[in-house]
Amino acid sequence: MDTKGEFVGRMDDDETQVREGFWPKMGRFAASVPFAEDALAAWYCAFDRDTPNRVRFTLLGALAYFILPMDVIPDLLPIIGFADDASILSAALLAVGASINETHRTAAGEALSRLKAAR
Repeated sequence: MDTKGEFVGRMDDDETQVREGFWPKMGRFAASVPFAEDALAAWYCAFDRDTPNRVRFTLLGALAYFILPMDVIPDLLPIIGFADDASILSAALLAVGASINETHRTAAGEALSRLKAAR
């Protein structure tokens, strides 16, 4: 397979992982993840059909890292468990954060309220 095909295949894998794993993990940790609203806004932006592919791929990569069951610092460790996830998401937001619009942020705030109320 050519390089472009391999890249697109990996992005398809990331998209599938994020679609399947994001909401269950966010539901478990929404109250304890200090960057939950940013992660949710990134999710809404990544799955917005109007978002450019470059932005989508960047956000999907960061969100895929967030939902991975194994990462550099285990998420179950108090306080520092999400530090690596926050770093990856922060870097992605610095790179493409201007593409996250008010619609994405509003949807993220509403979703976070629902998640916290459900706990």
